[in-house]
Amino acid sequence: MNIAVFDYGAGNLHSLVKALEAPGRVVRLDTDLRTALQTDLLVLPGVGAFSSAAVRMADARDAARDALRRGLPCLGICLGMQLLFSESDEGPGCGLQFIDGRVTRLNAAQVPQIGWNTLEESRDPAFAGAALRTAYYANSYVCRPADPSCIVAWSTHESDRFAAAVRVGNTLGVQFHPEKSSAPGVAFIQQFLTAVTSD
Repeated sequence: MNIAVFDYGAGNLHSLVKALEAPGRVVRLDTDLRTALQTDLLVLPGVGAFSSAAVRMADARDAARDALRRGLPCLGICLGMQLLFSESDEGPGCGLQFIDGRVTRLNAAQVPQIGWNTLEESRDPAFAGAALRTAYYANSYVCRPADPSCIVAWSTHESDRFAAAVRVGNTLGVQFHPEKSSAPGVAFIQQFLTAVTSD
């Protein structure tokens, strides 16, 4: 199984790559989104700013959206989840427009949200058997899908209840960082990869 991690050029991806690795898998970092699409699984990592990442993916935005619509498996983490949407209040730029909705600032006094938070109503197969009940967050912005039926897990920060995870087809987006969520977070990633491999 070939796994491509799209590198926006911001942040240390070591822990994510380590969480993705397993026998029979080849993980590579790609700084070009068009090249990253030539894979069995695309990972949009969770470090960086929406505007700069949107610029880095602009040339291949349509190709990436079409690939996801055709069923290319994708895991979007934190910023990677937000890039599945159209726009963000964080700054200018256009996401993949794969999921209808907008990314908005957390409606809370304490922003960013940094640390552990509870996952509520987790109903995606990737959560099955992973024992992931709490997850690690580092975010100021959250996704607000136009159609909430794509939301497969929730979290609440202060009084703001937001999408912790969304699923559309073979694309799973998570606002938390599974690679930083201890053993259950890594198990969650492995569960998703196993499901993708068996499809």
